[in-house]
Amino acid sequence: MKQANREPYDILYARLSQEDEREGESNSIQNQRMILEQYASEKGFTNPYFLYDDGFSGTNFAGVR
Repeated sequence: MKQANREPYDILYARLSQEDEREGESNSIQNQRMILEQYASEKGFTNPYFLYDDGFSGTNFAGVR
């Protein structure tokens, strides 16, 4: 079966800030998303896809599998 040619995604990744661990999407994630979207636009990314880890900060290895 022939697969359709698909344009690769431009992954934008953000992670929870240690200072902003609370329920819901954190301010840190929202700010990072705005910065990443601005960067993607300036660099001409054609297929941006936003991923985030709003559950664990980079200082907490509990979420590492």
